[in-house]
Amino acid sequence: MSTGKIIVAGIGPGSESDITPAVLSAIRQSDVIVGYKYYFQFIESAIRPDAICIDSGMKREKVRAEEAYNYATEGKVVTVISSGDAGIYGMAPLIYEMQREKGSNIPIEVLPGISAFQKAASLLGAPVGHDFCVISLSDLMTPWELIEKRIKAAAIADFITAIYNPKSEGRYWQLYRLIELFLQERDPQTPVGFVRQAGREEQKVTITTLAEFDPEQVDMFTVVLIGNSQTYRFDNKMITPRGYYSVDRGQLTVDSSKNSKDLSTVNCQLSIGQDIMIRSFRTIEKELKNKDIPLDKKWALLHAIHTTADFDMENILRIDDNAVSSLYEKLSTGTVRTIITDVTMAASGIRKGALQRMGIEVKCYLQDEQTVALASEKGITRTQAGIRIAVSEHPDALFVFGNAPTALMELCDLIRKGKATPAGIIAAPVGFVHVQESKHMVKPFTSIPKLIVEGRKGGSNLAATLVNSILCYNDAIHLKPGRDV
Repeated sequence: MSTGKIIVAGIGPGSESDITPAVLSAIRQSDVIVGYKYYFQFIESAIRPDAICIDSGMKREKVRAEEAYNYATEGKVVTVISSGDAGIYGMAPLIYEMQREKGSNIPIEVLPGISAFQKAASLLGAPVGHDFCVISLSDLMTPWELIEKRIKAAAIADFITAIYNPKSEGRYWQLYRLIELFLQERDPQTPVGFVRQAGREEQKVTITTLAEFDPEQVDMFTVVLIGNSQTYRFDNKMITPRGYYSVDRGQLTVDSSKNSKDLSTVNCQLSIGQDIMIRSFRTIEKELKNKDIPLDKKWALLHAIHTTADFDMENILRIDDNAVSSLYEKLSTGTVRTIITDVTMAASGIRKGALQRMGIEVKCYLQDEQTVALASEKGITRTQAGIRIAVSEHPDALFVFGNAPTALMELCDLIRKGKATPAGIIAAPVGFVHVQESKHMVKPFTSIPKLIVEGRKGGSNLAATLVNSILCYNDAIHLKPGRDV
């Protein structure tokens, strides 16, 4: 019996002109071709008429590898195909791992191909002219916590960064989080290019900036390339210089001035509690690192710090533009009459005087009989069940979360399904499991006003005080908190 062999070949991004001669030669000489069924269209002309083709769908990689070994054991020359380069998120590592597991001595040869990020880079110009890295956002086999560490490292280290698997039907928020992390380290005007279906008939090339990059234009067939601090745009191309020439791209001038109203106080008759609160707010304002922020954001921030005595709120309280003022408008005009909380403690912290004055109802479904029954029937948490019932009755309420990340995740799911249209969201669950992810999940809903406490911190008292800052926003201009204390 002749000796079998396994060739692992990268067929490039999708055009026959991008397949190397060595790979085409291997395919023509192979008795068996094994691969994901979508890729066979790109090598059809090179396959021998008598060759056996083993094709299968996604997530069948181990089955395809087993087939390759079965046929190679029979003495056949088998080529296992991967798109791009077989060693980059391809079949080559799996074939070698399986060889070790089986204790097989079947010869293995790996033939490189043009990776999708290389093809995308060539279409974008020359963005990968210096040190770079490649990161996959797929968390099927890699925990998101590890992926996020790699993203942060790439951003901090000024690597040109190629992004594989940026988005899928179920993975919609991760790319938003990546952009957020990069904006913490990179200039917003950093060039970003993305190519859909690189090398194929449907190919589309786009160049934008980090600040203007819209993840909604990206799908699973897209490769994203983020430039480094030296990358610039020239003649609608992305260029990252190696350093042979000194390139002066000029200085970006940013007008950082912001309209901020005077927060001076006015003389009036005050209760003892309100007087203490006003003096506390004055103290907090003096100690803020950044006083030049919009009024509604500052108003909510002062409330958050007053409740927690934690000046880290300056770093972790994320408020959408005009979120406080727009939510106050909805509540004060009667457009929104209901506030939903995840737990009763959050509801109890919202000032009853303000609610009565504005005619607003606060509801928490945690103890509702329907909630208990639904949680038992579906095997979900009571806070999840409570949100489902709340959405069915009040889909357009202001939703407030101070304890349960699963409840916030449930709302995100219902929004995506079109079942919930919140007037606004306060996302301040506290804890260690799924807390940070739940907050990232809510960020892509850009049309919904949001107040988010980043990271692990939060709590029902903090969520409630953010609601209170909205209810009394008309006192902000005079820095006069505590009317309903």
